[in-house]
Amino acid sequence: MSVWVVVEHRNGEVRDVTAELAAAARGLGLGPVTGFVLGGPGETEGPAAALPAGFDRVVRIEHETLRGGNAPAVVEALGCRAEAEGPRLILGAHSAAGMDWAPALAARLGAPLATDVTALGTDDGGLSATRTVYAGKLQARVRLAEAPTAVVTLRPGAFAPAEGREAGAAEAAAEDLPADLGRRFVEWVQEAAGEVDITQADVLVSVGRGIGDPEDLDVARELAEALGATLSCSRPVVDLGWLPKERQVGISGKTVKPKVYIALGISGAFQHVTAMKDSGLILAVNKDPKAPIFRVAHYGIVGDLFKVVPELTKAAREARG
Repeated sequence: MSVWVVVEHRNGEVRDVTAELAAAARGLGLGPVTGFVLGGPGETEGPAAALPAGFDRVVRIEHETLRGGNAPAVVEALGCRAEAEGPRLILGAHSAAGMDWAPALAARLGAPLATDVTALGTDDGGLSATRTVYAGKLQARVRLAEAPTAVVTLRPGAFAPAEGREAGAAEAAAEDLPADLGRRFVEWVQEAAGEVDITQADVLVSVGRGIGDPEDLDVARELAEALGATLSCSRPVVDLGWLPKERQVGISGKTVKPKVYIALGISGAFQHVTAMKDSGLILAVNKDPKAPIFRVAHYGIVGDLFKVVPELTKAAREARG
């Protein structure tokens, strides 16, 4: 048995989720882990040399039709090899690229497929996965059908990444792919950069609907400034237009794992908690003692946030001098 990981890379750089894929693959104990770096001529050598730890073997496949991670070519390249070698599992990221090639590869192989997975394990010799359903309102634990190979995409940010860098050399492999697969890569169009990337913050001060009014966001901003933190929020705050989407924590926003997460006026709906529950330390402030957020908080303060937060801000400023 073996596990294959499809390495996510773009513009010569390995994406952070690859370290999560490597760690998840290693943790399953299903045999050697092989990383596949696919791309056009000249696109794979740099990423292959910068892979995170966790791979027993690294294979580079270059072909003009694989340029830019062209999904039909990825399916063709991996499909031919999988049919010959029979890996137990093929792992990819639940990203724009992964959502493109994974279902098509599963269909080609007649393999069971689980997407947007937040937990993955073995169950009596089979594979089980946890994923969200009904727009994030529920979590479903599913057991993949018995088959020689399964295809799974993992949600970025849901798994602890492998630490360190891979020192082994990658082997180059040739694939005779069709020149015309009905689609070709043209160019990457970079999304306009947002003001912040909350997934990279060490400390987040997050506000919910309990903040009351957009004018009252300054209370949270002052605490964030005193702590050197980044301001984030729950979905209702975004829906109301008080903060931009890029600051939303939640299933329909971003999954975060800061060292410290401070939840102000956030009730703790499942969709929000799922995306922040793995934070190093969680402090919640809410006037409702039965708020679900307290179930995951390491420390909780039941009280009026407009009285509690200024005191926290004052203490933070004094501590920092």
